[in-house]
Amino acid sequence: MHRKNPLAVKIPSLRFISPATEEEMVAATAGKGIPLSPAANFFRQPRFDCHIITILGLGKFIGAEEMKAGLEATLVRHPRFSSVQVTDKSGRDTPRWVPTKVNLDDHVIYPDVGTAATAAAVDPVAGDRFVEDYIAGLSHSRLDTSRPLWEIHVLAIRTSEAASVAIFRIHHSLGDGVSLMSLFLACTRRTSDNESLPSLPSARRRSTAAGTGFGPCVLLSWIWSFLVYTLNSFVHSFLFVASAFFLKDTRTRIMGSEGVEFRPKRCVHRTLSLDDIKDIKNAMGCTINDVLVGVTSAALTRYLSRGNEGLLPKNIRIRTSLLVNIRPTTGIQSLAEMMKKGSAARWGNQMGYILLRFPVMKCDDPLDYIRKGTAAVEKKKKSWEAIFTHLSALLIVKTLGIKVGTDLCHRVVSNTSLSFSNLVGPTEEVGFCGVPLVYIAPSVYGHPQALTVHFQSYINKMKAVLSVDELVIPNPHELLDDISYSLQLIRNAVMRH
Repeated sequence: MHRKNPLAVKIPSLRFISPATEEEMVAATAGKGIPLSPAANFFRQPRFDCHIITILGLGKFIGAEEMKAGLEATLVRHPRFSSVQVTDKSGRDTPRWVPTKVNLDDHVIYPDVGTAATAAAVDPVAGDRFVEDYIAGLSHSRLDTSRPLWEIHVLAIRTSEAASVAIFRIHHSLGDGVSLMSLFLACTRRTSDNESLPSLPSARRRSTAAGTGFGPCVLLSWIWSFLVYTLNSFVHSFLFVASAFFLKDTRTRIMGSEGVEFRPKRCVHRTLSLDDIKDIKNAMGCTINDVLVGVTSAALTRYLSRGNEGLLPKNIRIRTSLLVNIRPTTGIQSLAEMMKKGSAARWGNQMGYILLRFPVMKCDDPLDYIRKGTAAVEKKKKSWEAIFTHLSALLIVKTLGIKVGTDLCHRVVSNTSLSFSNLVGPTEEVGFCGVPLVYIAPSVYGHPQALTVHFQSYINKMKAVLSVDELVIPNPHELLDDISYSLQLIRNAVMRH
């Protein structure tokens, strides 16, 4: 009896969503397009020309025709991926999204890998190095602004984890991590049921200062919570503003120097056990993000102590400039919901900055990294810092212009040590253009920091992804080793307790 090949799937389509909002349809009909949001325009500036790089480990090689057919039915239907950014000749007006015809030959790239494929077939580690070098080469350049700002490179080369690799390069002005993950999920199907979209990772509502019901106790609780939020917001917002002028992190060997945003970046990644992270989370009564902050703190402590006789500067200040989703509903939403007119979970760059200090210090008990990291994150959760930075950035851009806003943000970010993010991915195996995905590893380049740490979950795995300036961090795999070692150290400590 002939059995259906589970990978011979029907190409997914985005026909189930309106390709543009009503406003965009009217503007597109008039041939004018719509203005870029302040956040999207921010990511176009020379000192913040940010490009997202996402490495997809594939279960097998995807041919060019198969890839183009899949993208034609999915990605190309999205208004941001089928528009160009147009500025008037004077350059004074805000750039606009203007729909255009997408020529997939310009966006789907199959480079000649030469003898590297033969070497990788014998030694897959050689394939890992080739992919790293290829991405480093990509980070030397910027996307062509005369066409939609995205492309995908497919490398017919085996690595230690995948049969081949696809590399998405997307300009950050198209959307933030939450938006792009929603779009990516809409472009995939479950490998266990190739007619079904992946399940959305569970989302939760943001907590607020107010409780439910009414009574003296609830009123007192509301007042107290409001006071805590107000005080934390004032302190954190003051420190954020101070960081634009005089408050700097301790100068260490992970901090970038002038012009770091223009230098190429090397992207490396390591697979961790999501189950181990969940074990720590459950034992410590915290969140996965809290665990990752603690593990990163322990790894940075280990990395910075090496070669310095185990000593760290007193009161060392290591902070991350962290982009926070400010939508009313957190988590990954369906693409149809994000594209709906008036949706609270709308598409775009809906973000605010917060500055989070990592507990980089010698701890006798490894669990102290989790405790201290959780305490730092909790203070940030009970504040409106992200809302403050988002609204103040809009106000500055509106009153003083995009250049002033960019310069102030550049000073804040360059006075911190690293960028950090954690994004939840599919909870079951998914296929892209009919090919099962082995892993997802996102990163970014074009911002003024020498170290970026991303965590990306997928099924029961967690990818730790580093993007580094090799002039500052010449040994990124050593830092990956420290992250892996710190996770096991903390998990073993949990097991002993």
